[in-house]
Amino acid sequence: MYFYFREGRVLVLGIDLSKVSINIKDIYDDTKRGFEVCSSGVEFDCKLPTRSTTHSAGYDFYAPYDVVIPSLWKQVGKYLLHSLLHFSFNSYKDVIRPTMVKTYIKAYMGNDEVLYIYNRSSSPIKKGLVLSNGVGVVDSDYHDNLDNEGNIGVAFYNFYPFDVTIEKGDRVCQGVFAKFLKADNDVVLNNTRSGGCGSTGK
Repeated sequence: MYFYFREGRVLVLGIDLSKVSINIKDIYDDTKRGFEVCSSGVEFDCKLPTRSTTHSAGYDFYAPYDVVIPSLWKQVGKYLLHSLLHFSFNSYKDVIRPTMVKTYIKAYMGNDEVLYIYNRSSSPIKKGLVLSNGVGVVDSDYHDNLDNEGNIGVAFYNFYPFDVTIEKGDRVCQGVFAKFLKADNDVVLNNTRSGGCGSTGK
């Protein structure tokens, strides 16, 4: 290593170290993140999420039980038939709704991290399944919340004209850990989470 002093500055290979900013976290990240099985999911013999290949960014989540995702078109038809027979068009939320699949998996991560839940690329093509919320966002304080222990669930719409069955062990979605940034004028409405899904308000 070639270094020397010049006017009170230390230069290494001709680089002024006083102008170099090094964040230790950029060199060594000791943040712990991972997955656990919820206590309520022990009976399902749940499988922890896995990555398919060495370079896969997403962790595949597995269905812990068999579940039928009804056709959206059948739901719409049922709603229209009911509405015409009863001359009421106000009860669609009771008929047209996504089907929730609970994974009984919870995720822990650093306070400046988030777990994004994405649909599998093959699900819309092979099974007609689409996540009802597009992309799921799992915050670090969702882990072990009082309502559902941090149980990660995915809600599906089935756009095929027939019902689709998800079998136990099928891969249903994928999760990607990521860092997130805060705005300069960041405002926090609730200091702590009081519950599970939807607990932070409308």
